[in-house]
Amino acid sequence: MMKNIFLLLITVFFSSNVTFAQADRWQQRAEYEMEIDVDVETNKFTGTQTIKYTNNSPDVLDRVFYHLFYNAFQPGSMMDERSRTITDPDKRVGDRISKLTESEIGYQKVKTLTMNGKNCKFHTEGTILEVDLPAGIEPGKTVKLEMTFEAQVPVQIRRTGRDNKEGIRYSMTQWYPKLCEYDYQGWHAHPYVGREFHGVWGDFDVKIMIDKKYLVGASGQLQNAKKIGMGYTEKQGGKLSLKKKRTWHFVAENVHDFAWAADPEYTHLVEEAEGVELHYMYQKNQNTEENWSKLHNAMATALPFINENFGKYPYPVYYFLQGGDGGMEYAMCTLITGERSFESLVGVSVHELMHSWYQMILGTNEALYPWMDEGFTTYASTQVMNYLREQGVLDGEASRDPMYNNVRSFAGFTQSGMEEALITHSDHYSTNTAYGAGSYTKGSVFLQQIKYIVGEKHFKEGMLRYYDEWKFKHPNPNDFIRVMEKTSGLELDWFREYFINTTHTIDYAIAGVEDIDGKASVNLQRIGKMPMPIDLLVVKENGKEELYHIPLRIMRGEKESEGFYDAFKVGKDWPWTHTNYTLQLDVPLSKIKGLVIDPTSRLVDINMENNTFPRREP
Repeated sequence: MMKNIFLLLITVFFSSNVTFAQADRWQQRAEYEMEIDVDVETNKFTGTQTIKYTNNSPDVLDRVFYHLFYNAFQPGSMMDERSRTITDPDKRVGDRISKLTESEIGYQKVKTLTMNGKNCKFHTEGTILEVDLPAGIEPGKTVKLEMTFEAQVPVQIRRTGRDNKEGIRYSMTQWYPKLCEYDYQGWHAHPYVGREFHGVWGDFDVKIMIDKKYLVGASGQLQNAKKIGMGYTEKQGGKLSLKKKRTWHFVAENVHDFAWAADPEYTHLVEEAEGVELHYMYQKNQNTEENWSKLHNAMATALPFINENFGKYPYPVYYFLQGGDGGMEYAMCTLITGERSFESLVGVSVHELMHSWYQMILGTNEALYPWMDEGFTTYASTQVMNYLREQGVLDGEASRDPMYNNVRSFAGFTQSGMEEALITHSDHYSTNTAYGAGSYTKGSVFLQQIKYIVGEKHFKEGMLRYYDEWKFKHPNPNDFIRVMEKTSGLELDWFREYFINTTHTIDYAIAGVEDIDGKASVNLQRIGKMPMPIDLLVVKENGKEELYHIPLRIMRGEKESEGFYDAFKVGKDWPWTHTNYTLQLDVPLSKIKGLVIDPTSRLVDINMENNTFPRREP
């Protein structure tokens, strides 16, 4: 009897753990309804917010948290302190926050908050609202969180604000109390110090009441376009008079953020590509008119290429909005400064559009893994810009390897002494330089190394599979690696551990070549601490080119031929513990014209001078 009970308990234990392992990537759900009334004279607005919040986690939630991003734009805030003390502050911020006056600061003040009609206890800690609920939210239950709030729009400093340097009145990002994400790693109530975001999937139904002179562009689809276009009147005191304000009603489905911009001098162009309605809103002047009028041709050319190579864009609209302080992505829209050269305007538009894939659709936690958004976006936008050159949309010749400069740039940066591991939280990098080099450059080089390891065919298949399997699910680094493992059939955990968790560098060399028994014997050496598979090109006297692929033993396999050379041969596995490796060729040294490690220049090898035989002159 006891034996049967024991077996039953073991069965229940393993069954429950298997179920949890399969279900641990649940997603919380937040359905927003918001109405705000904007006073363009005081730059303040009042608002109401209702969130239907569904707890899909296995946990009872006794508390919730909201982001209050505007509170960062106050003297003495964490963003202010960090910007004034870091060695290389963002020039857009510097010490500007410390000098803001009462009418220039930003703030979000929550006035009332209830859950299912019962008052919540809450208090503000900087950019986070901490809320004690009147009752726990049980797993699988939906509650209604209702709030009233008021806010003041700060002067434009970073991402959000009013009256940017190009004269755009309102760049309305991070403008509302935003529910923090709760996922398999717990709450993510990160204070707003300077970096990126993480959010809850949901639908947004937003009504913006603002001076009727303003045009508004936003996340989502405009619901009352005809009414907005015609204008309308209302009765006041028994008389018919023209309204001073209009209400813009937008709906955005299955997103984790909502942004908008407004200006009384916007020009609004609407075009279509790949079934997507593309909106362009900008101030027409001598610095913008020509380039913005040509922008749609570039986007219409790029979108089919993007859909084919990185996955199909799932939303019905996208807005390119002049505003902000550079370029910043949001759901179904981006805010970009618009007085640029044509190439710069296309470049920032492509980059921010590609964020729709790696942040707005995949939704990686950017605070923890900024490189999975910025790096992947940098890789993809580099490919898109190269394609636009191929198509003649941009001047200049297309490159055979558009990632070459990123690879060589990062190889050089590793020697600066400033590199920090990619596992670093985005706000905790010691310098902005290290954050940028890691998140943008090393993040993009990460993909180039994966392509080198698994081959072009499996890489492209893996990128599409990653998008299809993980969209709307907040993937982490291991999720991406597992997709590439399943696609290529190779074991890649070693690469994740070295490239993300350490700052070890890659450096391989041809240490020597000699004849042994009438055949050329090549001695390869690993000098850097990070192991990688090696592609060695053998160029024979007769002009034939053979590629020897030397896999790492821990890969448990090897990539297939990519078809670049006359012949493809696989050498014996190289154990990562061994610093030297001998490759026996089938011809004597006299028949060898040259040898090259990594002939495609994809490997982020920090010293390419020792990669050839005979040695190239420096």
